Amino acid sequence: MKIKEYRTQFIYALTPIYDADEAESFFYLILEEKKQLKRIDLALHPDLVFSEEEISVWNSILEQLLQEIPIQYLLGKTSFYGLDFEVNENVLIPRPETEELVEWVLSNNLIIQESKNLKILDIGTGSGCIAISLAKNIPNAKVFAIDVSENALATARKNAAINEVNVTFINQNILETEDLKQEFDIIVSNPPYVRNLEKEEIKKNVLENEPHLALFVEDNDALIFYKKIAELAQKNLVPNGQLYFEINQYLGKEMMELLEKMDFATIKLRKDIYGNDRMMKADLSV
Repeated sequence: MKIKEYRTQFIYALTPIYDADEAESFFYLILEEKKQLKRIDLALHPDLVFSEEEISVWNSILEQLLQEIPIQYLLGKTSFYGLDFEVNENVLIPRPETEELVEWVLSNNLIIQESKNLKILDIGTGSGCIAISLAKNIPNAKVFAIDVSENALATARKNAAINEVNVTFINQNILETEDLKQEFDIIVSNPPYVRNLEKEEIKKNVLENEPHLALFVEDNDALIFYKKIAELAQKNLVPNGQLYFEINQYLGKEMMELLEKMDFATIKLRKDIYGNDRMMKADLSV
């Protein structure tokens, strides 16, 4: 079968679940991964064909997409902040909003990143996307990353190797941590923040495939991770050290109040590309 003909069938089969543009993007992502062909290659060579064996592989992938398994898990990888990351069922798929958090950290540290060895801690690292992106872009930084899941850390270690950076990974339950044992210039975290009451807003492909441990918190204690991390930041940030969070879009006001009560300074709330309250930065008062 001609690849162009299969493309038409593939997109048509997916459109009851995904819009046509997204379905088409899936097709070309898989085409590049499985056959090392880009959109331009197919345009220039419209008579290219799939073998029967290839069609069988594609049909299997199509069936999994119809079950709303994320394409990143099917391909086993994704891109984040211009870098390649392995992803699997043990880690969340990195989001564009989190790229914005990384960009915020980097833009606030353009001057000092060249002048001293920063110590950075990423709490709840998952795939390692934040820690590794910061390590890649601040080569002289000492970067540490904590996660409660050893399976997640195994993936993060692979990603550090893929991207040729040195990150110290630590298997640790942050909620049971009383002291981080050393001081950091920057602490950053994208902890679990989705309340159970918000599950109905979560897409099926996320809800049924991505690790709930990294997603959800109880409705009556939605800021549990933020409170704990802020307490540790009070002890373990250097004077004027920086604390960054990705947050629940509905809890910006509550987060501001939490950090104000804990006497953090220069607290800033920032919206993401979709206009949602998504990031916070605070400095440790001297």
